[in-house]
Amino acid sequence: MGVERGGGKALKQMLKRCSSLGKKSNVDVNFNGVPKGHFVVYVGHSRSRHVIPISFLTHPIFQMLLQQSEEEFGYFQDSGLTIPCDEHFFQSLISSINP
Repeated sequence: MGVERGGGKALKQMLKRCSSLGKKSNVDVNFNGVPKGHFVVYVGHSRSRHVIPISFLTHPIFQMLLQQSEEEFGYFQDSGLTIPCDEHFFQSLISSINP
C-alpha cells in the first residue's frame, strides 16, 4: 500500500512547496520556519499546523494518512497538505512514530 499510485511526481512537487526539500541554501530553517528535512501538514477541521520530519513519509501509518488525504482532497491542495483526521488522534500517532 504505497502513496505513489501514479501521483508520486505530484506529491514530490507538493512537498517541495510545503518544505525546504527543494531549497539549496546553507540555512537550516526556510522563510516559513520549516527546518530542513521537514514539511508542514494541516490537521483537522481547525487546520492546525504541524511540522513533520520527512522520514515519516516511509512509515506505513503516515502513508495511510497521506492516502486518505489524497482520496479526500486530491494531490493538488493549494492551501497546504491537509490530513483528514482528528487532531488529538494525529498527535498520538505522531508521538508513537517519533523515535
